[in-house]
Amino acid sequence: MASPSRPHDRSNDAPLRPRTGETRPHEGMHPPPAELGGALGPGARRGFLTLLGVDLWERFSFYGMSAILVLYLTAPPANGGMGMAPRTATALFATYMSLTFMAGLPGGWLADRVLGARRAVLLGGALIAVGHAVLSVGSAPTLYAGLGLIIVGTGLVKPSLAAMVAAVSGGEKREEAFGRFYMCIQVSALLAPVVTGLLAERVAWHLGFAAAAFGMAAGLAQFGVGLRAFEEVGRAPARPLPREAVRTAVERAAMVLAAVAVTVTAVALGVLPLPAVLALLGLTTLAMPFLYLRTLRRRMPVDSKPLAAFTAVMGASAAFWMIFAQSGSALALFAERHTDRTLLGFDIPASWLQSVHPLFVLLLAPLVTKSRATVLTKVAGALGVAGLSFVVMAVAALRAQAGPVSTAWLVVVYLLYSFGEIVLAPAGLALAAAVAPTGFTSRFLGLNGMFAAVGVVLGGQLYRLTAVLPLPAYFLLLGTAVLAVGTTVAATARRLRSHLPI
Repeated sequence: MASPSRPHDRSNDAPLRPRTGETRPHEGMHPPPAELGGALGPGARRGFLTLLGVDLWERFSFYGMSAILVLYLTAPPANGGMGMAPRTATALFATYMSLTFMAGLPGGWLADRVLGARRAVLLGGALIAVGHAVLSVGSAPTLYAGLGLIIVGTGLVKPSLAAMVAAVSGGEKREEAFGRFYMCIQVSALLAPVVTGLLAERVAWHLGFAAAAFGMAAGLAQFGVGLRAFEEVGRAPARPLPREAVRTAVERAAMVLAAVAVTVTAVALGVLPLPAVLALLGLTTLAMPFLYLRTLRRRMPVDSKPLAAFTAVMGASAAFWMIFAQSGSALALFAERHTDRTLLGFDIPASWLQSVHPLFVLLLAPLVTKSRATVLTKVAGALGVAGLSFVVMAVAALRAQAGPVSTAWLVVVYLLYSFGEIVLAPAGLALAAAVAPTGFTSRFLGLNGMFAAVGVVLGGQLYRLTAVLPLPAYFLLLGTAVLAVGTTVAATARRLRSHLPI
């Protein structure tokens, strides 16, 4: 799915990386290159390949489940689904996706201060595998419990994997290492919907979720086998909390988990209405990046104008992710209900169309990444193609009123915002890293993901407009709105650029 969940370079204030001038014991820190056989030595290569394998399997489970979730939620109970209304299903999907982005902040903190990156990957991976297995049971309580386990597990795994990649890669090769991870993620995103979609839509839904659970279990097994390659990397927390503080953190975490468990139980039993809970979580997601910025502003030495310009650009980029994140919800439902998917007598599963996007990313990335355009030009361009993609969807939805349309319409849409993602995702990370004061890089990179989560949850909630708007009008409204945001960024680029260091 959305690139913000992908690994990023936690070059400052990250787990496994000691701050300048610190003289802590060596455990849990990024070992000197010599201890790993050098940045390109056999130990580092084995460690990198192990982490790459874990991430491939973890992303396989993530994209595999995401490809079938909304289809499962909206499928009739007679067909093994949950029978959920499409608008509620898309809101639940968007909330789930946004929370996986947000969970990286507390997950990274736990890895850095309490667990250590290695234990965080093991614990998080186990939670993800169990979460997928619980989802395969097929009931309301297990649905929410499974999604909750996956959210917590993803929050632990993603920042910890990123930190360990940074540790074993070495400074000069770090960018290249993360580039390889980015491309390999697309391989998982390409293959996972094919496997889980075939099992879920053609055999039984629970087999699709079971395949995702198997993927994460395979990644954990590979990680366990390859642990020796890491030596001391990730063995202990990089900046461990005092014992008393650990106890306090555990108590607070237990309170939060208990509150979540009570809420999930209340929703499952029908005591709390699901739409109201999703709306509350959505409002929290919308507020979080601005509250976090307010907190950071008190702690960091930064001029207000660059920070305001950064916030404006990140806010604009959220409009892109608002469009992008509807691949697994609005577009998945359109593929299932309004397209002719018959090819040579074979009825293509609707979830398979979600493999088109990563295929385009793999094909386009070598060409697009060579662009020398400015960050603001890239942001404006990405917003332009994202808006245009939903204008195309508006035409497709209009034609679908007369009967199923060709899947070529969705292929064009995926082509457009695949191009936009390749342009926007690295530009957003580069801007965050450039604006961040020394020692705050990882937190600004986290902000980039938080604004992406804002876009994701907005897209899920706005789909409720289809209750009063025809589908063509809905796509046209969102498409023209995003085009307007892109035009605004282009029109104000000179003024914004004067306040930004990039």
